[in-house]
Amino acid sequence: MRKISIISILFTLVFGYSVASEVNVFNARHYKADAELYSKFTNKTGINVNLINGKAGALEKRMIEEGADSSADLYITADAGRCGVFKAKGMTQGGLISPAIKAAVPANFRTSHWTGIAKRARIVYYAPERVSGAELSGLTYESLADPKWKGRLVIRKSSNIYNKSLVASLVKNNGKKATADWAKGVVANMARTPEGNDRAQIMAVAAGEADIAVANTYYLALMLSGKKGPEQQEAAKKVKAFFPNQNDRGTHMNISCAALVKGAPNKSNAIKLVEFLLTPESQEHFVNNTFEFPMIDGVSANPLVVNNIGLDFKQDLKTKVSSYGAKQADALEVMTTAGWK
Repeated sequence: MRKISIISILFTLVFGYSVASEVNVFNARHYKADAELYSKFTNKTGINVNLINGKAGALEKRMIEEGADSSADLYITADAGRCGVFKAKGMTQGGLISPAIKAAVPANFRTSHWTGIAKRARIVYYAPERVSGAELSGLTYESLADPKWKGRLVIRKSSNIYNKSLVASLVKNNGKKATADWAKGVVANMARTPEGNDRAQIMAVAAGEADIAVANTYYLALMLSGKKGPEQQEAAKKVKAFFPNQNDRGTHMNISCAALVKGAPNKSNAIKLVEFLLTPESQEHFVNNTFEFPMIDGVSANPLVVNNIGLDFKQDLKTKVSSYGAKQADALEVMTTAGWK
């Protein structure tokens, strides 16, 4: 039997009829500012947002175990790979394709089961005093396996979802065998055993432990904002951003995504919430609090992103982000086989 909220029960007891005035969001995004958006949505629509926060794995496990009894309407998480794998487990449903969503989100950043609500790029950061312009010229993700980077590269663990999606995109574009050879080259070039989050990789370059790092775009802006303290702010000032693959398919793009959960009890409200998250008001809130790129046209990125990372780059619009989930198992296999810890 599906769970019914206490508010709905009380409403029925007092007034004699029920009303669908809520939407249940299982939220794996770890940004406090997101809650402010949900409050704005409630104020505008009267639809209450019940927010269940947690880590992606724990939330997915709960929804899977609850099955038809789950109250979940939307699953919001970082990375298309997670939404893709969740869909593959039969936990999502079609219908997230209203005219407003289709008009706002390019086709390669959405499916009928889930859609991007904000974008990010996974790029290279470098120490300008130790990495020459000639070395950077024509840099691609593929060329990170070049022996010239031996002992100079830092990147997160193979289990990290951002890396799994990046490598999945390489499997999609180059094939599994070529990507397996590439992964061996990357491991050979690592300056240290993978450790820490994306900001730790940037810190390692700033400290001279490595010359280049792979990390998402918004992390540098977050560090420069001072929200993570003066040490990280100063470290961020010592590195520069570089967008790989500008001469071919473009830089690897990923998303924060919202998935419509199978059996959602408040499907129409869930669609309304996603539409709200794709309005200029919400998109401006994202870019100025999480430093992500906007999903929709007509909204500017945060000045810290514009001035220190840049917007004038070729995005990979060829590779559909739905392939990240489809190729995730292959990606993890080639990394672990290569000895990528």
